Amino acid sequence: MGIGCDVTHRGTRLLPMIFSAPDPAADPYFASVLLNLQREAFEIEAQFLGTRDIPPLRQSPEALAGFRGSWVMAWDGTMLIGAAAWQETPSEVELEKVMVHPSAHRRGVASALIAQVVERTPGRDIVVTTGRDNPPGIAMYTRNGFVAEGDEEVPPGIWLRHLRLSSG
Repeated sequence: MGIGCDVTHRGTRLLPMIFSAPDPAADPYFASVLLNLQREAFEIEAQFLGTRDIPPLRQSPEALAGFRGSWVMAWDGTMLIGAAAWQETPSEVELEKVMVHPSAHRRGVASALIAQVVERTPGRDIVVTTGRDNPPGIAMYTRNGFVAEGDEEVPPGIWLRHLRLSSG
């Protein structure tokens, strides 16, 4: 399936996770499993933002399968517990989404996924956008070395925070 490794988070050894990089476009069943993970994960952010009107909760199975970037998935045995998606340019990596199943929160899954993205995209800055009113998400990115670059209001009343992890 992929690379298996023990993960340490805040000095605590976590259960081994297996990482894989399947293409949701190649397997409609897997795409539906991934979409379910996305919806469960982003329901949490929607609660912080005070609205369910966010793109990950509106995305169709076809749009998810049609994403032409890269993916890495985190598995606990046969359970998909997290995923990260990104797009690359020669100078920068845009981390499109990091999502963790609510049952796996606070186990270091998001940090492990970010570490996988960093390892797979060496020598480039990584940029990400999350809800400004999502304290756990912002704290997680900050713990992983991301620095806030600014905020932006998109549909009235929804604020986003742009963050960057420098490669150097």
